[in-house]
Amino acid sequence: MAFLALRDTGDAASVDGAPLGHEPAEMQALLDGSMKKLTFHSAAKPVPEAIFLTEEGGEATLADYQGKYLLVNFWATWCAPCRKEMPMLATLQSEYGGENFEVLTIATGRNPPPAMKAFFAEIGVDNLPLHRDPKQVVARAMGVAGLPVSVLVDRDGREIARMLGDAEWDSPSARAMIETLIAQ
Repeated sequence: MAFLALRDTGDAASVDGAPLGHEPAEMQALLDGSMKKLTFHSAAKPVPEAIFLTEEGGEATLADYQGKYLLVNFWATWCAPCRKEMPMLATLQSEYGGENFEVLTIATGRNPPPAMKAFFAEIGVDNLPLHRDPKQVVARAMGVAGLPVSVLVDRDGREIARMLGDAEWDSPSARAMIETLIAQ
């Protein structure tokens, strides 16, 4: 287990001397409306190496996505706020998904794949992954206590922000935040 020490580099917040790549207060200032629920941490936090199941039936960890910003969304088929925000997350993936950014959806708890596919079909989402965390291993390791929860992970695989509840992920505020992060 790595020890994380916050160091003052004189310009940006850092962990073990590595810059976070953003100023938490400046990133927070970009947010308005429901996006204000997204809280940027003053220091990046390590993410667990817990395994989730991919849509194809394989295994993966968040470390498999290093090199790009991730918006990890924990959801469930029974979650009404998840149904509301998922199309907005799909819009973000359509606009920004690629080598610098990805929306990664992980259904946590009992979510049978057929029900997950039906959920996405009903709301018109066809560009987000149907990954699963059936035993809530990743969710527990990341301290997910309710749904939906969205976690922003930096290119180095560290948690830099978190939100409990749904938000307008396709708002100008959310877009400005994503654009600022991926431009760095």
